[in-house]
Amino acid sequence: MRINEVGAETRRLLLADWPHDLLLLAGMIVLSLAAFTVRADVPDASVRIYAQRLAVTVCTNCHGARGNSTQPKFPRLAGQNPRYLAAQLKAFRSQTRGDPDAVSFMWGMAGQLDDATIDALAEYYSLQQPESSAQGPSAQAVRGREIFEHGVPSEGVPACNSCHGPDAHGTQDFPRLAGQHAQYILKQLVSFQSNMRDVAIMHGVAQNLRAAEIESLAAYLNARP
Repeated sequence: MRINEVGAETRRLLLADWPHDLLLLAGMIVLSLAAFTVRADVPDASVRIYAQRLAVTVCTNCHGARGNSTQPKFPRLAGQNPRYLAAQLKAFRSQTRGDPDAVSFMWGMAGQLDDATIDALAEYYSLQQPESSAQGPSAQAVRGREIFEHGVPSEGVPACNSCHGPDAHGTQDFPRLAGQHAQYILKQLVSFQSNMRDVAIMHGVAQNLRAAEIESLAAYLNARP
């Protein structure tokens, strides 16, 4: 019978026979294990330093200083939700995210990253301050906001804000879209439509969007702070 299966009185009697030093040691072990459990998913200092070095010497070439990409082909990562970003890096590593740029760039880049480094990179970018887009409001963006907030009911397209939040900053599992390059958003929505990027929920959302509606959404999201 395990000790946690006995009654309180029996357990008291069993523990009463333990030497004081052994009880103290047992207590220290329990506390140490509890501390490890709490901290097990937090990158340690050396991994954080390594990830930051990767970010500023390698990733910056495409994603810009502190994740504020200036090249529309590559996404802005500053302020991105860490759980979402970690999931994408793991999908690149396992070669299960199949849009063209993933195959051309990120499959190779992520192939040698371990889980701890991925988590540290995701944490690093999530803590960076997103820079505002230079793109101002436009008539096209007004239509994009309407689609983002209300969807296109006649085409069965749901509102984007139900997953990505009213401010387009996303959640733990859904990405921040605010301030993202319009070209990048457009390209991803087209990849969802064709199932080249195989995400069932986004295929369902994007498949009935017309080209003009995709462009309007991209313009709106690019202009969001």
